[in-house]
Amino acid sequence: MMKKLILSLIMILSFVFVGAQSIDFESKVIDYGTLKHNANGDREFKFTNTGDKPLVIKSAKGSCGCTVPSYKKEDGSSEWAPGESGVIKVKYATNRIGKFTKTITLSTNLPDKKPVILTVKGEVLAPEKETGVPVKKTTGSPLEKK
Repeated sequence: MMKKLILSLIMILSFVFVGAQSIDFESKVIDYGTLKHNANGDREFKFTNTGDKPLVIKSAKGSCGCTVPSYKKEDGSSEWAPGESGVIKVKYATNRIGKFTKTITLSTNLPDKKPVILTVKGEVLAPEKETGVPVKKTTGSPLEKK
């Protein structure tokens, strides 16, 4: 009896997800590691539409202005056919010093209507300060007293 119930439940769930678009990322987290101040902040999230219907990305929003995503294809469209791969490009502003963890929220046409959350994290080091002793100017003459 229990086996029949479990099998029935599995069959019902499998029918719910048949004929849908699906998105599969290589990774939903990009770890920048440690970056120098003003280093290249460009990275890419790679994905594939693993469903059997077209996938549409409606929007991609960074959690703040320092994280700027772009998702449209070169032709300007934002639809991926079944089996087609694509990228979500993200640029983090590496002029901001310190550790960071930011998110990118994707709005798609996935059947569950839940947003897809991507994460970027890392640390930007402070710029190196010049080291050494200040050099005293030896040119010019002091003011003369009269």
